[in-house]
Amino acid sequence: MERLVDAIRADIAEQVYDGAEVIVARGGEMLLHSALGFAHRDSGRELQKSDVFALFSISKSMTACLALQQVECGHISLNTAVAEVIPEFAAKGKAGITLAQLLCHMAGMPGTNPDVALEYQGDLEHVMASVCQEAPVSVPGERVSYSPIMAHATIGEIVRRLEGGQLRLRDIMARDIFIPLGMRDSALGMRDDLVARAVPVVTRDRRPGMFEPESAEALGALLLDPIADTEMPSGGVVSTAEDVFRFAEALRSGSQILSPATLALATRIHTGSKPNNLYDFARDMRDWPEFPANLGFGFFIRGTGLHPTYFGALAAPSTFGAMGAGSTLFWVDPEHELTFVCLTAGLMEETYSCDRFMRLSDIAIAAALAA
Repeated sequence: MERLVDAIRADIAEQVYDGAEVIVARGGEMLLHSALGFAHRDSGRELQKSDVFALFSISKSMTACLALQQVECGHISLNTAVAEVIPEFAAKGKAGITLAQLLCHMAGMPGTNPDVALEYQGDLEHVMASVCQEAPVSVPGERVSYSPIMAHATIGEIVRRLEGGQLRLRDIMARDIFIPLGMRDSALGMRDDLVARAVPVVTRDRRPGMFEPESAEALGALLLDPIADTEMPSGGVVSTAEDVFRFAEALRSGSQILSPATLALATRIHTGSKPNNLYDFARDMRDWPEFPANLGFGFFIRGTGLHPTYFGALAAPSTFGAMGAGSTLFWVDPEHELTFVCLTAGLMEETYSCDRFMRLSDIAIAAALAA
């Protein structure tokens, strides 16, 4: 694992990002757990293993697990129309959209932010009022129209309403995922007791790309503010690397939170050979090829082929995981029994973050399989 540590240290020295906490394990046995560099370079604050990160879109996999638990309980099916649970969602041509289509981003939901002010982006009630008035941008079921916020806000609200509509989603997630897995330093929305360990969200790579640097920082500030009382199913979980490892290991080892049958279905590709429109910009900006989206129900899947992949070219085709906003990643390679977590301080432009994580993942896989 020395090559992996050296690669991260070289990135930090070149100020590509501020710091990184990385965990590599095989068969549940940790081969590496290291915190390197800075939590915040400008202040000189060094990164610690107990530090708390904004996970951004890794949160989607946790929200998806809550919905899949509802399927296992028989409260909803994957083919249930969302409007059966949220009647007002049917507006503007969305009556036929199903839970399965939301989970694999084939519901035709917009890729833009909901039409609410930034301070309300973490208010699920405000966001859902906006989402219900949105029209699809493509025919549901025909395209992979990746929806960074709206799809999983809807999934979160489905879960909340199936639970009777009285509980907050943050409490449901704590009860059904964090507490069973011993994820004591994780929450949907910042907790007061975690504030002192929070890693500030700063964009170090300010090249144009998928996200505006200022927007990412503003969202990060909202997610890390306990007063904001943020509840964002698509990106609002805060956690430590060790807690993310607990979540990933639960999935790798058979899952304490989903049945093996459900997990097998969720980590199967449900988007065929369709490309992910999220990366349309990268084909022009970086001359990326068109390649399959490889989306399951709440997870990205490695699949086959040599194309940009956060999980590394060496990962088995069945490898699955999630990533978040130029800074966070976890994946599980069931074939090789590998688990990888890397949470970084200092956001990168998304396509270059993909390059970075592909390189680090390949180094980790090669080292772990040679051990």
